Amino acid sequence: MHDVEWQKSTYSGDGSNCVHVAAMAPDTILLRESDEPEDHVLTTAPSALGQLIRSLK
Repeated sequence: MHDVEWQKSTYSGDGSNCVHVAAMAPDTILLRESDEPEDHVLTTAPSALGQLIRSLK
């Protein structure tokens, strides 16, 4: 996944434990943790991620 354009989530703040996100297609979002970025990558749909963020607020 080296050609994926990752960006730091605005929800991560200024700390070192950040969540990075990337859009693979209109219906696929990738998530990874900044400490071990290549170890675990989660795949989700925009609607599911939106529901998770709303429930965590």
